[in-house]
Amino acid sequence: MIIYCAGPIKGNTEYRDNYSKVVEIVESLGHTALSEMSKKFISSIPLSPKQVYARDMKWLEGSKLMIAEISGSSLGVGYEIAYALYVKKLNVLAVHSSDAPNVSSMILGCNNPKLFISKYNDTEDLTKIISDFILKSGSN
Repeated sequence: MIIYCAGPIKGNTEYRDNYSKVVEIVESLGHTALSEMSKKFISSIPLSPKQVYARDMKWLEGSKLMIAEISGSSLGVGYEIAYALYVKKLNVLAVHSSDAPNVSSMILGCNNPKLFISKYNDTEDLTKIISDFILKSGSN
């Protein structure tokens, strides 16, 4: 299954390793993780903001699900979550570390039934949350 993975690239990057771990988990489960953090999609040349936007929108359009690491704030990730939920009507899993102090109220307060928010403590928790989400959402 093709899954769009999002996380802060220019916003609060304190949890960037967690975002990389999301991508690794999705790929280890046998799925394609569309993300610039994936080793499969590393660009050899820097992309302009317009190129990044076009690429990410194309990736979102081609995805069946979205998983977003939201421990660190990011306008881009918030935009992508809203697009996935309200335009594409995709199921979205938003995960955040239990030690993240400032998770977005706009995401935590969203009552869209396609948005699933989970808090994790460690890689084992994160793997189970992602695996369960893919299993449950992939059959819809």
